[in-house]
Amino acid sequence: MVQVNIDKKTGFLSIIILALVAIIILMTFGSDRHDGLPGMHKGGMHKGDGLSSSKLNGADVMFLQMMIAHHQQAIDISELAIVTSKDAELVALATIIRDGQTAEIIQMKNWLLQAGKDIEMDHEMGHDMGGMLTDTELSTLKASKGSTFDRLWLEGMTNHHNGALHMTTMISDAQNPEIKQFGQKIIEVQSAQNAQMKTMLSRLG
Repeated sequence: MVQVNIDKKTGFLSIIILALVAIIILMTFGSDRHDGLPGMHKGGMHKGDGLSSSKLNGADVMFLQMMIAHHQQAIDISELAIVTSKDAELVALATIIRDGQTAEIIQMKNWLLQAGKDIEMDHEMGHDMGGMLTDTELSTLKASKGSTFDRLWLEGMTNHHNGALHMTTMISDAQNPEIKQFGQKIIEVQSAQNAQMKTMLSRLG
């Protein structure tokens, strides 16, 4: 009889211990699952997370919208040079400008879309863009050939770059650090290209 009582007590204690272990396990895993619910902060992504590029102020948006339109004309006249000019260095530079600014337009459009902003600017804003070739200048360029075309293109693209460099002054009021870094890249690249075009113009005589 004594042995039986001992077994019963032992069995009862075992049940209690197992129950406590089960409760601890449930509490542990239950807490982990709760931490992983959407919208909870636990060192991972949640609904509030997003790219810093989605935060743009008015200066950011205006700069991107204007620069997209400005870049597009540079791409258009670069493509014209690629099929018109016989100068290897000029064609190579035009190709670099076309490819580089095409990639930059894609990036700028992505920034605006992520921020829920319009890609196209108001028509009135276009009058504030410096360096843009007029319709008359574009027609003259398209009708030109040989060294005349090369000179007009280099002069036109230099002025176009100068206009873009002036537009980068807007990044001083920019909020987004990525936009400021992007504007600084434009300054560095187009300043170097202007120096190259100055040398090319000297070569043409």
